Amino acid sequence: MSLTQTEIDSKITAIPQWQQKDRTLTRTFKFKNFVKAIAFVNQLVEPAEAAGHHPDIEISYNKVTISLTTHESGGITQMDFDLAQTISQLAQ
Repeated sequence: MSLTQTEIDSKITAIPQWQQKDRTLTRTFKFKNFVKAIAFVNQLVEPAEAAGHHPDIEISYNKVTISLTTHESGGITQMDFDLAQTISQLAQ
């Protein structure tokens, strides 16, 4: 079930640098070079598979933009916040 805007506003404070854009959570990560960016993307495979939740990923040289939404619910759910938290930890 999609979260309400009030719930989203409350939860987004726990995942710094993530933003809400319409019905998605997004964040752009910047790396030293293309190789580091791809290495980061490769790290996302296991947690995404384990969660059964797959992000939309855009790669532009050393920048990786992640977008999360739960298509079945038509919006942002707790699954999106959980995966955003995991992705943020991997980027550190």
